[in-house]
Amino acid sequence: MAPFLESIKSFADVPITADGVDTLAFLEASEGVVKLFKLLENPAFTPVVSDLEGNITKVRTRYNSHPSQSSTLELLLFTEHTTEKKQPASEGLMWLLRGLAFTFRALQAAQNNAQTELSKAFTEGYEKTLKGYHNFVVKGVFAVAMRACPYRKTFYDKLAADPAGGPPVPADKLNQELDVWLAALENILVRMKKVYEEKKYGDVRLGVA
Repeated sequence: MAPFLESIKSFADVPITADGVDTLAFLEASEGVVKLFKLLENPAFTPVVSDLEGNITKVRTRYNSHPSQSSTLELLLFTEHTTEKKQPASEGLMWLLRGLAFTFRALQAAQNNAQTELSKAFTEGYEKTLKGYHNFVVKGVFAVAMRACPYRKTFYDKLAADPAGGPPVPADKLNQELDVWLAALENILVRMKKVYEEKKYGDVRLGVA
């Protein structure tokens, strides 16, 4: 089995054309984020995992029922807003993007400073993205989750490890792969933030410029 980042679909491999972001490839890459949170082995992140999975399901349900109208995220949003009174997939995608922005900001903070522990990186990511949407109770849940993050070295060792027992990925290669993954995710977030704002589909404060 390949090391973690080689075992999931990278956002760098999600096709983006003039028509938009490929829906199925985007969902597959998003499922990799769910696996990443599970890799943290932090029970306090269970609500995050459940939220990501639930929103992926909402978007996939729309795709499965209207495949020709949902080939890209942009087309899915347009057709659901112009043909339906309620837009569960559009709302699900909005929250999925917010969750991905949280992930992006947290890992970006970790990558920007090799001395930054995950608890600090994820706290920074949360404050820039999801915190503004949460009530007092949910904020408390996330505060617990941040404190329960594993040590940075433990997490990066898991990212680099080969579950089959082979040699781990060298640190420089791991950082390069993670940077490519994050850059591609940021590109999609910025693109979709613009779509939501220009089309007035909803509030998408993603914490991304």
